[in-house]
Amino acid sequence: MSNRAIFEVIATSAQDAVAAAAGGADRLELAGDMSADGLTPSVEEFARIRAAVHIPLRVMLRDGDGFVPRDLDGLCATAGQLRAEGAEEFVLGFLTPDGEVDLDAVRTVLDAIPGCRWTFHRALDNAADRCAVRAAIDGLPGLDTVLTAGSSAGVASGLDVLANEVALSGKPGYQPQILVGGGLKTHQVAGLRSLGVDGFHVGGMVRTGGWDTPVDTGLVQQWRRLVDAEVGAAA
Repeated sequence: MSNRAIFEVIATSAQDAVAAAAGGADRLELAGDMSADGLTPSVEEFARIRAAVHIPLRVMLRDGDGFVPRDLDGLCATAGQLRAEGAEEFVLGFLTPDGEVDLDAVRTVLDAIPGCRWTFHRALDNAADRCAVRAAIDGLPGLDTVLTAGSSAGVASGLDVLANEVALSGKPGYQPQILVGGGLKTHQVAGLRSLGVDGFHVGGMVRTGGWDTPVDTGLVQQWRRLVDAEVGAAA
């Protein structure tokens, strides 16, 4: 795996999950209600997906538009139910109304899923000060990945930021793996690989007609081949 990038696909159903796994996805992000940019899936849907595939699953913990939790107690209760159902990896990240990282909320949710690995998601791209967020979350238990486009507007607008942050990888605040996602396009993969990016995340790009259509195995395979080819070129 040392020369293979992680390729993560968003799945909203067992059908999506099976198609993504068949196409070569390494890991799935499980989410519901993509009209709200991805909310926590139901425990029942998680159970169906877990029964259908045997690749790592990261479950979104988010309960509304934006990154300010609406019902933290309810979110923690759902997280605990998902954990009891077998979830071992999660995706989360919360901001205050002022755009600062809400560490209290993050820690409260982490207390509901002790020992689990997790991704801090694109709340980073929507924060008032991403450097401050990076410093604040540094060392939180289980944090091994940061999902980012480098900009709230998407990868095309965040390339310079991504280049800077990849260059800082391994330094305090920049130890989690960078997983690039958010408007990611195929033509951007080569440049990102040349920077040293080794994690890619897609959702709508592996569907033929947007979020109303299921994941297409053929499109996942195309992305898998592209990412693997660029890994070889960048090595």
